[in-house]
Amino acid sequence: MIVTTTETAGSVPVSGTALHDRLTDAGSIWLEAARVDVEHHSAAITQHYPAVSRRCGRAPLRDGDLLGLRYGTVDDAARGVLLGALAGPECVDLLDDLYRHGDAGEKRGVLRGLHRLDGPDDPRGTGIGSTLLTLVEDALRTNDVRLVAAALQPYGARYLGVEAYRHAVVKCVFMGVPLHVIANLAERQDAELARMLVDLAHERSAAGRDIPADIPAVVAAFPECLHRADLPADLLNALQPAIPLYKE
Repeated sequence: MIVTTTETAGSVPVSGTALHDRLTDAGSIWLEAARVDVEHHSAAITQHYPAVSRRCGRAPLRDGDLLGLRYGTVDDAARGVLLGALAGPECVDLLDDLYRHGDAGEKRGVLRGLHRLDGPDDPRGTGIGSTLLTLVEDALRTNDVRLVAAALQPYGARYLGVEAYRHAVVKCVFMGVPLHVIANLAERQDAELARMLVDLAHERSAAGRDIPADIPAVVAAFPECLHRADLPADLLNALQPAIPLYKE
């Protein structure tokens, strides 16, 4: 299962996004004015970015996603609108500053919006590539579930190395972050990740703890990882019935 997003690369008027319906009239007017200001003066983002939550709200962007782990929150998406208005090579330093000096919500907005500035053929000359992968790595060192989930959105999921991506997925399982929030899992999962998840399930089972429901869905795509003599029958039964939800 691949995470989909309503965000579009580049600068898009607020009226052209799914976010528009989640904003008050005042919030929408403010955000559009801020977007235009940033589009013309990149440094203006340092003024507008910290005000987003107060102006636009903090509610989940989608009903049923109470913590905003999968789709983010209204302020996440609104910050993404401002990030999409940035242009030119100086945006890398601006993004780094917004993350380093921001609160948890501001950091989350940067992480969720980085892919908007990642187009290699962007005529605005933005194309940040993997330059800001250090921000993703920093977020993955935290124990904030919303930051970790934000770190594994399209930008982080694209540029993390194989080992780092695997360990990030395992960390999500350990922290209780549902795997369906992780971008590119269908493409990036492999037999080694499945083996690591079986190891985690084995440890939890031996300790009398529940096995996260997400583990069997990945393991089922690589059934060979269950061909082990050390796995008890009850654990095998728990891991085998799943449909490989993340296998295309």
